[in-house]
Amino acid sequence: MSDAIETKTINVMIVDDHPMVAEGIQSILESYDDIHVVGCLSNGRAAIDSFESLKADVILMDLNMPELGGLSATEIMLERCPGTRIVILSMHDNPEYISMALSHGAMGYILKDVPTDEIKLAIDTVMRGEKYLCTGAKGSLDPKPGTRETLTEREQTILLQLAQGKSNKAVARDLDISVRTVETHRKNIKHKLGISSTAGLTRYALEHGVLQGTGVRL
Repeated sequence: MSDAIETKTINVMIVDDHPMVAEGIQSILESYDDIHVVGCLSNGRAAIDSFESLKADVILMDLNMPELGGLSATEIMLERCPGTRIVILSMHDNPEYISMALSHGAMGYILKDVPTDEIKLAIDTVMRGEKYLCTGAKGSLDPKPGTRETLTEREQTILLQLAQGKSNKAVARDLDISVRTVETHRKNIKHKLGISSTAGLTRYALEHGVLQGTGVRL
């Protein structure tokens, strides 16, 4: 009997609007026997349209891209497939970027100039269902005492619609998502803002200019 253990191939999708960067990462990853790059896409919109059909296990996502950025794409992908493993691959090492990525549902955050082995380690880590942060960024996981979590763009959009008196069903129809997804967002918004009622959300929206379309200021 053979003692060899069959290794599962990890399908990786790369989303970056710089072709040389994407091709470089692809070349690096394909040097590993257990990684297969299923696609290189140039923006978040294309990624949303393709990630389910490409059956990617892990998505390496840039932040700043045309048409749709990495944070918004991450949030929408997770609405459609909550188990999607997304690692933000960025040149920004500011803790605020890292915290924002995590708040949008990313499982990891690594810098584009990290050693090859760290990219592979990040992929292996999120495949185990664990978060991975680049060196020196682990403190971003712990919010400072007294700080309030920031609403994501998607949550701001849903807060606006709820404050306008729309039902969960109406919001779901307008945004082409499920009612359950709206309910989840609604619960998260209440948790982040420390508000327990719909009336409280409406009052918050009025006080912070949401109903006038000026955005949520936290």
